[in-house]
Amino acid sequence: MYYSPTIVQMAGFSSNQLALLLSLIVAAMNAAGTIAGIYLIDRCGRRRLALTSLVGVFISLLMIAGAFSLQSSGMRADYSDWNSLHSCCGANHGWLAVLGLALYIVFFAPGMGPVPWAVNSEIYPEAYRGVCGGMSATINWASNLIVAQFFLSLVSIVGTAETFLVIAGITVMAFVFVYKFVPETKGLTFEQVERLWKEKAWGNIGGRQQALLGSVA
Repeated sequence: MYYSPTIVQMAGFSSNQLALLLSLIVAAMNAAGTIAGIYLIDRCGRRRLALTSLVGVFISLLMIAGAFSLQSSGMRADYSDWNSLHSCCGANHGWLAVLGLALYIVFFAPGMGPVPWAVNSEIYPEAYRGVCGGMSATINWASNLIVAQFFLSLVSIVGTAETFLVIAGITVMAFVFVYKFVPETKGLTFEQVERLWKEKAWGNIGGRQQALLGSVA
């Protein structure tokens, strides 16, 4: 979202007006996807929506990385009729990158856009909800700062395609984390969520205590 006009221009659309228009379309899709997320979050569940969102985000990032990789390969190739070939293939690769960017927003906006905020407002015990929510928001905006500050630097160091592959790798780690650690809180009250965490914690403690008592006996 921060660099969508820049990404569009990286994809080969040199016109500032066209790049701005395409980025505005992407922003409109983000707004529409967020509205869809409001509808889906209580119907599909937080966990399922987040996992589906991450799968779509991963696929779209691979599309963007592939488009820039093909574009880079085409720029290095040596053809006799280079100008006409570059204008044709470069445009096709550019549209593939824009399509990947649009799909990224389509999958991100209804899922990984609202779901973390919803889950963070539900999973903490009442005594620590304010502090933990503040910590989560701080980490979120610090991560945004890192992305905004270092995205273009990373592109210049490792390349555009490689940068999106790095982000795709982070997406895989996010999928594993959600799958293993994030509980489904759909339809649960705050008290039920707190009880869910206590049962997990006390169940593990109880199991260790029983093991220790057995070894002593």
